[in-house]
This record gives sequence, C-alpha cells and structure tokens, in this order.
Amino acid sequence: MWKVGMSEEVGKALQAVVDRVNQAAARRPKVNELVDKASNPQILESCPEIEWHFIGHLQKNNVNKLLGVPNLFMVETVDSVKLADKVNSSWLRLRTASTQTLKIMVQINTSGEESKHGLPPDETVTTVKHILSKCSALHFSGLMTIGRYGYDLADGPNPDFQALLSRRQEVCASLQLPLEDVELSMGMSTDFEHAIEVGSTNVRVGSTIFGNRDYPNTPTPSPEKKSKVPTEETAKKMERLTVTEQ
Repeated sequence: MWKVGMSEEVGKALQAVVDRVNQAAARRPKVNELVDKASNPQILESCPEIEWHFIGHLQKNNVNKLLGVPNLFMVETVDSVKLADKVNSSWLRLRTASTQTLKIMVQINTSGEESKHGLPPDETVTTVKHILSKCSALHFSGLMTIGRYGYDLADGPNPDFQALLSRRQEVCASLQLPLEDVELSMGMSTDFEHAIEVGSTNVRVGSTIFGNRDYPNTPTPSPEKKSKVPTEETAKKMERLTVTEQ
C-alpha cells in the first residue's frame, strides 16, 4: 500500500520503508484501516510524501470514504464498469479544486475461482476502453490479478501470470497503447521472483517485511513456499518497482 523506488539493495530499501512508516502502518488492505493509517499524525508528519495504494476489494458504498484518504495514489482493484464509473464521479466531486487524476488498475480474475474478485478475462478490453473514453478523472495504469494460491512452478510458468500477460497484449493491441505504459500487478511473497522474471511491475511482499499474517481458510505455506528475501539477481530487476503490502 505504499510505493518505494528500488535503486539499492532491496532489503535495505524495504527496511527503510518499515523504519519510516512504522510496523503498524500500511498493513491492512481494507478501507477503514487504510483511512485510519493514512490519517495517523505520526505518519503524516514523518512521511508527508507517502503514496497510498489500495489493494483490497472495494465496495461501491465505501468509495467516498476511500477517496478522502490523504495522498491516495492508486486503487488497484477496479473490477467492473459500474465501480469505475462510481470512482470517477466521486473523484470529480471530491477533488473539484484539483486536476489530478486518480491512478487505477483493473483487476482480472485469471484463475476463475469464485472466492476471487475481478473481471472475467474476456471483459478486459471493453472495460479498459470504457475507462479510457468515459472516465476522465481516472488514469488507467495497468492490470492486476491475485492468482491461485500455492502454484508449483515445477509444473511450468504460473498460468495466472501468463493470462495477465496475454490480457495486456490484447489491451495494447486493441486500444493502441504502448506496452510499457501498462503495468502488471501480480506476485506475492512466495512467488514474486517468478512474477518479476515474467514482467510484473508491482508485487506484494508484506510478509517478507512484517512476517506472515493469519488469514482464515488459508493453508499454511510449505517450507519451500514461505516468504523469502529477494536474491541479488532479482533485486537488479526491481528498480522502479512498486512494492505493496500483502
């Protein structure tokens, strides 16, 4: 839920974020918790330039509350035309004195799981086209997915990552967008290195920084799938990468 430009050793950069933001900050992908953290006087004083990314599921009745967050930089989970329209109209109304657009990503349900939010993949182009043509207050930044948990790379490249790559190709070809202008948000603490290798620009490595969180109905990672620190080779690929809390 924050952005950090990677230019030196990744571990040091991540620790610097922890030191500046405080371990209690930026750990919850929920609207109410983000509002509380973003309004924390200590964070506002020590990190006035912080850029908040919202990475949780966004319901339309929480849009106004979220858009009131100071330094809100990006919403990564726009998953319908109706939600895009709501965010667009609310941003125009709440930020009447500003010409700044709100960066958004379109969330795709690449795995097809009912427990996951996101657009059906075949609606990607039409949704992005709608945002570009009808939502003047929004800046389309890229595509996001939360793939199937625990995929074993011994079986080959992650199919969710490959699906998102394919959707980006389709969007760029259909809407004549430069490939480099469409970011990809995919990969977490257990698989971020593979995600970066195949083209991710945004990864969620919260448990690498803070340790694992307990989520209901989520299996415990096997030892080989637990969070890990980036290797030097991966770190070199992480320059200008956006790192968000998991």
